[in-house]
Amino acid sequence: MTTPTGVQVHLEADGVRAQISQVGAALRHLVVGGTTVVPPYPDDRPAPACSGVVLVPWPNRIRDGIWADGEETRALAITEPKLNNATHGLLRYTAYEIAEQDDATVLLRANVVPQIGYPYLLETSVRYTLGADGVTAEHTIVNRSQEAAPVALGTHPFLTISGADPRQLLLRIPAETFFETDDRLLPIGESPVSGGTDLRTPRRLAEVQLDTGFATLHREDDGRVHSTLSAPDGRTVTLWQGPGLDYLQAYTNTNYPGQELVVALEPMSAPAEAFNSGRGLRRLAPGEAWTVQWGVTLTV
Repeated sequence: MTTPTGVQVHLEADGVRAQISQVGAALRHLVVGGTTVVPPYPDDRPAPACSGVVLVPWPNRIRDGIWADGEETRALAITEPKLNNATHGLLRYTAYEIAEQDDATVLLRANVVPQIGYPYLLETSVRYTLGADGVTAEHTIVNRSQEAAPVALGTHPFLTISGADPRQLLLRIPAETFFETDDRLLPIGESPVSGGTDLRTPRRLAEVQLDTGFATLHREDDGRVHSTLSAPDGRTVTLWQGPGLDYLQAYTNTNYPGQELVVALEPMSAPAEAFNSGRGLRRLAPGEAWTVQWGVTLTV
């Protein structure tokens, strides 16, 4: 069936079910042991608020679409006209190739081709693999250009815990700093977390309003950053970020289809404006490959 988000891939193993959309290689739905942790949306509509989509070769925003590439000034297409920004990369609306699939895993591939404002050729892929408690995503970017290519990566999953009052869910983000932004949601400074941005101690989701980038993330002994959403009955969803994913964007949404309140926890390798600030930006040499991982799990 043709849908606005292309072919729908359904995975199921060990009591875990996932739906992946071909367009944007998006994690569209995740159920672990009967608990919905990534909320679905209707098949006949595009991804709301970039839900689940892979963001490459940059996440978040670039002011006016303008960035300095060595001595060259590049001008990207404006994809957020309201705020006059280039946002969320170049593959948001791309139908990925479904390269491999079985019950528990799927590999999707797509190329970033040279275009206005980005004259580089990249091979990208993402593999989703179900485990006993959730899903792992592994992203790889290979530079097929003749010159070093600037790259960053993020993704945009929304999280919930079905059967719980979303207002009572407790959100924890182990970040020491956050990015202050202007009226175009672009960073103008970085400050220690405080008040509504200090989520090192869990806070009720109803008490926070976030469209906020976080940095200085604390890694556990396993080398991962663990951000959590917990229900009063003890069920806890964890968004973990492996090495190389050193930033997190959190976004609360009260207009998600069929949901009173959800939160996007977006693992990123670089924050907004990285193509200009250089913060978290990688330059892959010709032929060089780069791989990062993140995942979503449920504990009860």
